[in-house]
Amino acid sequence: MADNLRSTGLVAAVVVALGLAAGGFGVGKGLERFRAADRSVTVKGLAEKDVESDYAVWPLGFRRAGTDFGAVQRLLAEDRDRVVAFLKTQGFTEAEIEIRPLQVQDLWAREYGGNNQPLRFQGTGQVLVKSARPKAVAAAALAVDPLIQAGLQLAGANDGAAGPQYQLRGFNEVKAPLLAEATRNAREQAEKFAAEAGATLGRLRNANQGVIQIGAGGDGNDDGSARVKRLRVVSTFEYTLD
Repeated sequence: MADNLRSTGLVAAVVVALGLAAGGFGVGKGLERFRAADRSVTVKGLAEKDVESDYAVWPLGFRRAGTDFGAVQRLLAEDRDRVVAFLKTQGFTEAEIEIRPLQVQDLWAREYGGNNQPLRFQGTGQVLVKSARPKAVAAAALAVDPLIQAGLQLAGANDGAAGPQYQLRGFNEVKAPLLAEATRNAREQAEKFAAEAGATLGRLRNANQGVIQIGAGGDGNDDGSARVKRLRVVSTFEYTLD
């Protein structure tokens, strides 16, 4: 008699599981797998959080070209001084400002076709802002009009976009709470499934914390330019059903 009741309960659990699958998972999107043979359920727990970046690196590159080596070097030095002066008016300290060496290249010294260049000398310079004040960096990046009006051709690292790159260095401070939330979410999913299947949630059999992904708040994509980061973790847990 007991065996018949157990079989009946198992069949009911299977029917409920199939019904949940057909209905789009009544216990939410966390249900991943139900094993009728060994009476276990595998669920995914999701946790997301938007976090402000705590560090910023802002490369301000500039370039000049001309027919006279000394003139190009002088213009680069003036551009460098303008950038540094601008950053100081924005409240950045010397500890937050890193000046890179100026570089001037003789294009005519190239092995092939160098003397065809109308402007023989090409020079570049860069000033880096490294700051634990991302909001101040973001505000300064929107106030560079005076530099552009002074004739500076601003560029970022490797001649890329002239914008700050934001980082989250205090990652470990938010990691533990996020994993705990994903664990709670997974258990809630498992408990709901067990209740609807007429079973009792048993012990935790397997757990996979998953990988915490860092993206941009809002659309999930981040090339480093987003000041607000979205942290997302999907953890997988397998529970027995009694």
